Amino acid sequence: MHKRLRLRNRADFSRVYRYGKSQANYQFVVYGLRRKDVEQFRVGVSCSKKIGNAVVRNRMRRMIKEIIRHHEAEIVENMDLIFIVRKGAVSMSYKEMEKSLLHVLRKASLLKAEKRSK
Repeated sequence: MHKRLRLRNRADFSRVYRYGKSQANYQFVVYGLRRKDVEQFRVGVSCSKKIGNAVVRNRMRRMIKEIIRHHEAEIVENMDLIFIVRKGAVSMSYKEMEKSLLHVLRKASLLKAEKRSK
């Protein structure tokens, strides 16, 4: 994932937590905040120490960023997103995690409307 698509500083995270809307499933929580000053979406990932040691937490972050990179075209623009990893995601395979992540994005209405063919 490109550096320009990442949320990094504490002020950005705090703003999204305070003013953003959230949706959750058993594996992830997603916070989304619409922003006019960003051209694309930006993503931050948060993993608590309850999830596991640093190796496990970094693996979760890498997998989420890779899933987001693959589905970049489907996610709505002008948004700041934060994904919080829950304990249930640790034992999931990549495909299961991808399905769960897309589910929570769909639930939060953060995926672009799909064009239906006739």
